[in-house]
Amino acid sequence: MSAQHNRSEPVRETASICCYCGTGCGLLIRSQGQQVLEVIGDTEHPSNRGELCSKGRQLAATVRHDHSRILQAQWRPAKHLPRHAIPLQDACDIVANKLAEAIVMHGPDSIGFYLSGQLLTEDYAVFNKLARALVGTNNIDTNSRLCMSSAVSGYIKTLGADAPPACYDDLDLADTVMIAGSNMAYAHPVLFRRLAEAKAHRPAMKIIVVDPRRTDTCDIADLHLAIAPGSDVALFHAMLNVMVWEDLINRDYITQHTEGFDALKQRIHEFTPQAAQDVCGVPAADIIQCARWFGQAGSALSLYAMGLNQSSSGTAKNAALIHLHLATGQIGKPGAGPFSLTGQPNAMGGREAGGMATLLPGHRSPGNADHRAEVARLWQVDTLPETPGHTALDMFDAVLKGDIKVLWIAATNPAQSLPDQAKVRAALQKAELVIVQEAFANTETLAYADLILPAATWPEKEGTVTNSERRISRVRAAISPPGDAQPDWRLVCTIARKLAAHIAPEKIHLFDYPNEAAIFAEHARSTAGRDLDYSLLDYAVLQAHGPQQWPYNAATQSPQRLYTNGVFPSASGRANFMDVGYVPVAEQTSAAYPLRLTTGRMRDQWHTMSRSGLAPALNSHVEEPFVYLHPGDMQRRKIVNDTLLKIKTKRGAIILPAMGDDSLKPGHAFLHMHWGSAYMAGDGINALANPVRDPISHQPELKHSAAGLEVFKHAWTATAWVRGDPAHWRPRLVHWLKRFPYAVLVSSALGGRSVRLRLAGPDVISAAQLEQLATDLELDQAELSFDDPARGIMRRLRRHEGKLDAWLLAGDTRAANALLLWADTGEAPRHASQVIMGRSTAATRARMVCTCAGINDAQINTAIESGQDLEALKTSLNCGVTCGSCLPQIKRMVEHAHATEPLA
Repeated sequence: MSAQHNRSEPVRETASICCYCGTGCGLLIRSQGQQVLEVIGDTEHPSNRGELCSKGRQLAATVRHDHSRILQAQWRPAKHLPRHAIPLQDACDIVANKLAEAIVMHGPDSIGFYLSGQLLTEDYAVFNKLARALVGTNNIDTNSRLCMSSAVSGYIKTLGADAPPACYDDLDLADTVMIAGSNMAYAHPVLFRRLAEAKAHRPAMKIIVVDPRRTDTCDIADLHLAIAPGSDVALFHAMLNVMVWEDLINRDYITQHTEGFDALKQRIHEFTPQAAQDVCGVPAADIIQCARWFGQAGSALSLYAMGLNQSSSGTAKNAALIHLHLATGQIGKPGAGPFSLTGQPNAMGGREAGGMATLLPGHRSPGNADHRAEVARLWQVDTLPETPGHTALDMFDAVLKGDIKVLWIAATNPAQSLPDQAKVRAALQKAELVIVQEAFANTETLAYADLILPAATWPEKEGTVTNSERRISRVRAAISPPGDAQPDWRLVCTIARKLAAHIAPEKIHLFDYPNEAAIFAEHARSTAGRDLDYSLLDYAVLQAHGPQQWPYNAATQSPQRLYTNGVFPSASGRANFMDVGYVPVAEQTSAAYPLRLTTGRMRDQWHTMSRSGLAPALNSHVEEPFVYLHPGDMQRRKIVNDTLLKIKTKRGAIILPAMGDDSLKPGHAFLHMHWGSAYMAGDGINALANPVRDPISHQPELKHSAAGLEVFKHAWTATAWVRGDPAHWRPRLVHWLKRFPYAVLVSSALGGRSVRLRLAGPDVISAAQLEQLATDLELDQAELSFDDPARGIMRRLRRHEGKLDAWLLAGDTRAANALLLWADTGEAPRHASQVIMGRSTAATRARMVCTCAGINDAQINTAIESGQDLEALKTSLNCGVTCGSCLPQIKRMVEHAHATEPLA
């Protein structure tokens, strides 16, 4: 790490917010000079009360001011030319000039802005103002379209506004909790641990998990409904059918506070538990039990996320779940309500600021003339654009059609995260100008950038975020941005003033903000009189009184829960039962595509790993990409673990090794969503994903594709490991990903910091290619070398100061396990030459379980064999006690050991 660290300077402690999920955990950042020393949980923050997950605890390891960061602006005047560094002000001039040219030549709608839930509210506010008040386009959207837009439309269609009505305290108070389409244990681990503790203290609490997979979240479940992907509406309608039949609904609440129930009641007649069993693939008895637990509960809470949202019927899924709360009156009271868990740290704040094509600031709509006029007055402009803007995927379609010429991308990585990557990358290649505003130098989208703006990131920025429970918190900078990097809002305002000088000099002053507080103050005014009103909130209040929930009233305490009086922010003041039917997944299985392919998260990684992948410890739990299959499916196909498979959908194909996983149902396959072309051959996991959108929310069906697979026949394989900083090694080795149909280049925690490379192809490579591979690994002068280039075989090994430093096995990889074990333990074998020739038998390498304590499965199994139970393991090994993310896995290990004990 090259950040300045002057030990004579005092150690500072800065209160801020975690930059990962939407839980909004408070942090204390301990820094000295320009180095972050440690990150711990803030016990005073109400959202997490000092708790952090494995990712949050490793944040200090991700703060790098070296070649993993973008330190200078870069520019290429033509697509065929390489980019070169330029002064930041020159880059801002180029952006302003190019935007002005596009507006004059093609009109304002020739420009598109694609933003991120990673941005702070202040960043969103100025981007939105730039797009709509200066450029004059509604073509501004965000990657929140991929995760939260169905939740937004579901809330609006039923409750009248995009406002989660529950709070985190409800996790402690609920009698029944239904978790639908969310692996909370991985996606929102701090909230999951809180729920697990509530269950431990109140064993009578019923927890239901609705998920096609048996995830770690099922560890605390009383009932797991492993429904068929996409069948949620059928399940929820069947539950409501049971509640109506058994008179578990609250008729008074329905009559006094809702509308539309009669039409929905007629629709659900056909959704009997038996009918839903046929659609969902779960027993009718379990559906009835689920309905009874929900309907009979004193308080019922639902928690949901991407499994509902990332669907071509995501709005209907959200609405059908919310109907259960409205029909039973389980909303607006302690322990109850439909609670959407936000995926990103400020996806909520971005919605408040109107940072999506379908929104304006303050929960307004760009399709409403009165709303446009209100925002125009606030921004001191005459009018706002009326033409509907393109949402995320539509924006890239518009680029392909030639309608959008300039694309400005900020703090997101569409060349990995969007579905149907072939089309997305074609659009990025076709755009006349791609501007990428980014902090990290390792994202796939940078390859398509014509101009790169160096952005500040956590923990270098000031501003605010809003979490899942509508709580606004201050983000504070602990260190300064490196190089020429600047906060996003400052880059935007600089360019906006330059652009205004070209096209509307009278608007230059609109972007003269002295600081973040001034931007927030203007944004807060946009909420006046709206359902989320926090117009009286400012930085001074947040400094004096800490994080605040909206709506905020200076005279009274902010409400934890919404709709406690049964009045909703709709035209009638009532909630609405949306008459929605069940629509199956967009892509049905077939003989060519017989598998149901789903995707999800790894425990210790986040999104495209541009930040989390920099922390060595976070690379140890899942080390490389696999395709996960049910063991029975593998047996029928005569596939074993590590068999290379070609997984294909109608959009593309990738090659990955197989891994058996009995958490899946037969006929299902699973991929971790994080892996992109920075780590593997091809266009990454989302090359397979379905771009079909929900007609209301425009959110794509990332959670399901019909897939086929076949064994990949290869004549040659290679694997290598080299110690050192991945930020150094990756640029040297990444070109190999484009040269083989199967290739994986991953960061590793083995030996501290290191990288691993795996290759496979249909043909034996040439002697020259072998030598190039060895040179790239700096193994051309290896300590041990056993080569047979005619057969494509090369075995090389290097040590440094007695430690294993690098090795390559090409053409013959039998020694890989032994060499990985050596790299892992640091214990050198007696005869290294025997090892590299594959003539020694190696023990199975241990796998990491507890990232926080560095405890692997071998250590845990040894302790279990000595008679230790779960509590004893926590004490003796200190595993599962820091963040708790590994507890479900440890519990399974204990249960498995007991289940396999011989009878006395």
